[in-house]
Amino acid sequence: MSVVFDILLLGALVWIAVGALSEMRLFKSVVMFVVFGLFLAIAWVRLDAPDVALAEAAIGAGVTGALMLDAVGHLRARSTPYPTPPRDEDADA
Repeated sequence: MSVVFDILLLGALVWIAVGALSEMRLFKSVVMFVVFGLFLAIAWVRLDAPDVALAEAAIGAGVTGALMLDAVGHLRARSTPYPTPPRDEDADA
């Protein structure tokens, strides 16, 4: 039973990683990244590394996920994704 769970966990990790990297919508991609971090913490627990699992859950899924969600919110608030520099009219002449 343990081997079956490990194989399912590995499959879920790969599936979530591919989904997070191939998703076009930023919010969904960040949420999938957070879910990947939580599943990775479970994998670290299965490997008998609870200290690494706690660090992964706190830093990888928690702090980094919150910062990425904040960045997505700031990107949505902008009217244009990147400001265009002012054009120098004298350079064309």
